[in-house]
Amino acid sequence: MIIVKTVDELERMRRSGILAAEALREVARAVRPGVTGAALDRIAETFIRDHGGTPSFKGYRGFPASVCISVNDEVVHGIPDGRPLRDGEIVSIDLGAVVEGFHGDTAVTVPVGEVGKELRRLLTVAREALYKGIEAVRPGQALGDVGGAVQRHAERAGFSVVRDFAGHGIGRHLHEEPQVPNFGEPGTGTVLRPGMTLAIEPMVNLGGSEVVMDGDGWTVRTRDGRPSAHFEHTVAVSEDGSDVLTAIPGGAV
Repeated sequence: MIIVKTVDELERMRRSGILAAEALREVARAVRPGVTGAALDRIAETFIRDHGGTPSFKGYRGFPASVCISVNDEVVHGIPDGRPLRDGEIVSIDLGAVVEGFHGDTAVTVPVGEVGKELRRLLTVAREALYKGIEAVRPGQALGDVGGAVQRHAERAGFSVVRDFAGHGIGRHLHEEPQVPNFGEPGTGTVLRPGMTLAIEPMVNLGGSEVVMDGDGWTVRTRDGRPSAHFEHTVAVSEDGSDVLTAIPGGAV
C-alpha cells in the first residue's frame, strides 16, 4: 500500500532529510586516503545522535552499522570495516536518519584523493542521472517516466543501470511501497500523486548491469568487477512537481 503523507508529515520528513543530508556531508568531508570505513561510520552515528536523530540503518534487518560504505565495484550495502581507503578509489556513502518517527535517506559517491578521467565521468553521469529522475517527478507522471529518465541518461553516456536493486517509498518505514526502479518505459507503472515520498537512487555501473551478493549477505558488487556509483535523494511529489527533502544549502558534499 502506498502511503500518502500529510503536510505535517512532510515537514517532519524534511527535518529527518536535512539531518541525513548534513550527516552525509560530514562523512563525505572526512573521506581521504588512509581513513577507514569504520571511522566514517563513527562520524555518521555520532553526528546523527548528537543532533537528535537515530541512524536508520543500524540494526535494520541485522545490518551492523549506521552507514553503508561501498568501495569501487561495491554497488550498495557495503559494511564499514578497518580497511584504509586508497588514493584513486571511489566510495559510495549511503545513510539514513530517523527524526520524529520519519526517515530521510540519501547517498553520494565521492573520489578518494585523485581519480582518473573515466571515474570522474562516471560520478558526473550518475549524479546527473539522479537529477534527471527527480525532474521527471510530478503529479500524473508514472514511475516509468522517472526510471526511464535515469536509464536514458546513463545508457546514452555508455554506462549501465543496476536492475536487481531499486529505490523505494519512504516515510515512517525506511522501505515502503512503491519500488522505484532505475529503468522503465514512459507512461508505465504507478502514477504519481501529491504526498507520495520516494527515495530515488540511481546505481550506475561503468561496465555491465549484472550484480552479485557477497558472502556477508549484504555487500552487492558488480559481476564484472568494474566500478559503480550511487546517488540518492528523498523526494516528495508536490502539487506542481517535486520537493527534495534531503536538500541542504551547499549540497551534500
